[in-house]
Amino acid sequence: MAAHQEKKLAEDRKHQNMQNDTKTSQGQWGRAWEVDWFSLASILFLLMFAPLIVYYFIMSCAQYQCSLTDPLLDLVTGNKHLSDIWNRTPMLTYRAAAIYSLWVTFQVFLYVSIPDFCHKFLPGYVGGVQEGAVTPAGVVNKYEINGLQAWIITHVLWFANASCFHFFSPTIIFDNWIPLLWCANILGYAVSTFAMIKGYFFPTNAKDCKITGNFFYDYMMGIEFNPRIGKWFDFKLFFNGRPGIVAWTLINLSFAAKQQELYGEVTSSMILVNVLQGIYVLDFFWNEAWYLKTIDICHDHFGWYLGWGDCVWLPYLYTLQGLYLVYHPVQLHTAYAVGVLMLGLLGYYVFRMTNHQKDLFRRTNGNCRIWGKKPEYIECSYMSVDGTKYYSKLMTSGFWGWARHFNYTGDLMGSLAYCLACGFEHMLPYFYIIYMTILLTHRCIRDEHRCSSKYGKDWKCYTAVVPYRLLPGIF
Repeated sequence: MAAHQEKKLAEDRKHQNMQNDTKTSQGQWGRAWEVDWFSLASILFLLMFAPLIVYYFIMSCAQYQCSLTDPLLDLVTGNKHLSDIWNRTPMLTYRAAAIYSLWVTFQVFLYVSIPDFCHKFLPGYVGGVQEGAVTPAGVVNKYEINGLQAWIITHVLWFANASCFHFFSPTIIFDNWIPLLWCANILGYAVSTFAMIKGYFFPTNAKDCKITGNFFYDYMMGIEFNPRIGKWFDFKLFFNGRPGIVAWTLINLSFAAKQQELYGEVTSSMILVNVLQGIYVLDFFWNEAWYLKTIDICHDHFGWYLGWGDCVWLPYLYTLQGLYLVYHPVQLHTAYAVGVLMLGLLGYYVFRMTNHQKDLFRRTNGNCRIWGKKPEYIECSYMSVDGTKYYSKLMTSGFWGWARHFNYTGDLMGSLAYCLACGFEHMLPYFYIIYMTILLTHRCIRDEHRCSSKYGKDWKCYTAVVPYRLLPGIF
């Protein structure tokens, strides 16, 4: 009798521990439930100043030849007032509104109306209907992967117009750059506000929603995990990949066309920026199915951080190098240009091969070879909201044995190459490497906090085997 009672108590304790593990997983996996003071202060800072930062950078190029200090000096010394700078800023125009509306509508059409056909004739490309990762609620969403197709169609039409039809000038984006900024802000705030309202009143999946009760945090970080309209229009996938990233290469092409118009040539630095960033964009779309397993899709909820960020921050600040080169054309010495190109290509190789190793490991469930050997890994388990137990493997060999986020290291090498292509006369082009270093370091910490909450003691075992985040032996 006593033995039976003891056994029953042990089972109760085991059941209670499982419930606690599940509760922890529910509360921590994905976006946070609770808001600490530092997170709230950071969010309020970004909501207030991120739009001003974008405006400041674009304005400094338009009015101060890309100097970041001259506007401040003018204001401090009293040479100019804020009203003087604002009055010289182009306002929203009907032309810009029409251009932007047509652009977004066209990208929506390509996203929802034309099923992917690229995967049918491009060897190695994974497109069409693909499954995402398991959400905290245990849902597996399906996606229509057709970003590469949208990019190709858009750029074929762009070059057809530039060479044959001449419906508009290739400099159209640069010529309307600031009016288009107001359009992008309108869309960014509109979609972020709609996503919050939708999360409150008609979410796609209520179990994948998180509401802290803090308006600013919920607005910034999002309530819904995967807000959707209909079967295929997924807010997160669309705004992460289209229209901002499709536009990235078009924006650079427009800057190159403006350089040709102003100076009669396209400089080697502009060509380098177009090539290196073009490789990055094409890589994104070639591996769009892989992107479904990244932190943006697997952990982030959809709020202002993604909605406004993808509409405004990405297209306007990720293209600063090309914008700078319109105002300050730089012809690079051949040896220097080759060095920058090699750094960019090496960074891309590290970035791509690191991600390829993880993707190969996941697709084969570890039954593959990394650097000629069977990969080593740590097996982990985690719970979804409904209490279902899942298993996962964390690789500890290849590039992933060097550092836990070595793909970010490659990304930073490529980012530095974009900046170095612009020379050393101004600080503005180097904002990108500074920002990416902060972003990816913060993402490392944020991702590891979630993984620690998700995997528990298994994560501690993993970090003991792979102790460094970005730079082996340093950090």
